Amino acid sequence: MAWYLNHYHCQDCNAAWSDEWSCCCDDDCPQCGSRHWSPYASEDLTEIVREQDGLFVVMRSPDSADHKPRYEPIARFTSNELANRFIVDGELT
Repeated sequence: MAWYLNHYHCQDCNAAWSDEWSCCCDDDCPQCGSRHWSPYASEDLTEIVREQDGLFVVMRSPDSADHKPRYEPIARFTSNELANRFIVDGELT
């Protein structure tokens, strides 16, 4: 399942917050309750890199995940650069 860290800014009260969702959806301001703010930026967290035992493991949240990511390892690399390249390119180069 796709997973995003969305960043929001409420123009009514000037609050800023971040929230994780399975899409780039609107959110309500946690400070004043103003509704339907669209994210001004989003980070795709569907695939992430975690360091484990000296390797860099690419983790992916599968389509079967429900309301939160459930990361599973899909590839291991000897460097963070290779792991991130795999995420961008989708294949070993």
